Amino acid sequence: MGLGKGEEMRPGTLSVQAWLVPGIVVLVALALMFGGDSGRELLRFDRGGIAAGELWRLLTGHFVHLGVSHTLLNLAGLVLVWVLVGAACTWRQWLLVMAASMTAIDLGLWFGSPQLEWYVGLSGLLHGMLAAGIVAGLADRNVEALILAVVVTGKLAWEQFAGPLPGSEATSGGAVIVDAHLYGVIGGTVAAAALIRVRRRAPI
Repeated sequence: MGLGKGEEMRPGTLSVQAWLVPGIVVLVALALMFGGDSGRELLRFDRGGIAAGELWRLLTGHFVHLGVSHTLLNLAGLVLVWVLVGAACTWRQWLLVMAASMTAIDLGLWFGSPQLEWYVGLSGLLHGMLAAGIVAGLADRNVEALILAVVVTGKLAWEQFAGPLPGSEATSGGAVIVDAHLYGVIGGTVAAAALIRVRRRAPI
């Protein structure tokens, strides 16, 4: 799959440099994990804190987790997402996708889920990145992308109508905020569509 050829990465390939983005995410998430409960409370997406001007939470909330199991589960998911669609973008494009996904999640949780007081974890961002890779693959008429699109759509539908997938809350160690997955997909999809629109005129 690919959004277009870039100097850093060619579609369909995963070089050592291509792992720079997920590598940094892994290091950040692991480092924050050692902050414990106090670190999580300081950095999580927290409605009251954000309303009081603690805007860093809009970023850091995506990289802190409920605990060790939650962290490792999401990092394993990151590796899987990267194996599936990591070659879809250059590292610069991935940064744009990630920024768009996190923005969509933050706005979605703030305005669309006003009852939610706090949120942590990479899962929403991972859904956004996966969606961006799928959109890129669909643009290239990739059969694998079509299969992934069906799977992800089915998962989102299940979560919206039936709640979290069976066993997911027990595995993560807390409530799964399924709306974050939906908002992440929206952000990743919009970002990928925008990149596809401009790739021939000014590839990033």
